[in-house]
Amino acid sequence: MTRYGHQGAHEERRGAALLALVRAWAAGVVVLVFSEYLWATLVRDVPATGPRMETFGGRLLLAHVPNAVCIATAVWAAARIHREPFRDSVPGHLTAAFAVPVVALALNMAVRRQELAAEGVLLSNAVLVVGCVAGYAADRLQDEA
Repeated sequence: MTRYGHQGAHEERRGAALLALVRAWAAGVVVLVFSEYLWATLVRDVPATGPRMETFGGRLLLAHVPNAVCIATAVWAAARIHREPFRDSVPGHLTAAFAVPVVALALNMAVRRQELAAEGVLLSNAVLVVGCVAGYAADRLQDEA
């Protein structure tokens, strides 16, 4: 019961699963946008200068590793917000956790399709996988604790 005397969203209602997904996606979007903004203002503008970004190690350290952290935090937040009993459905929970970073990467690649290089595409996809696995693992570790 809510404080207004309504039943609230129960698992037997038709829209409850979709509402749980939308809440998880909203949390993932907010965390991803906020963390990417922090990365863009703190890392990219100051230490990620031209000479440092010319080497593979510099691009990896200053662009791809922070992006993996941003993706992992977004996946973790979306997975934590996705509530019971919908968390028990593995496909539904994976959709709630991974949809935001996957769609963000697809959108980014679609917008910048003329600027794409093989290294950028491969590393962006690798960063996506690493970030998703790390965020989902953090969610699962919290479930077990």
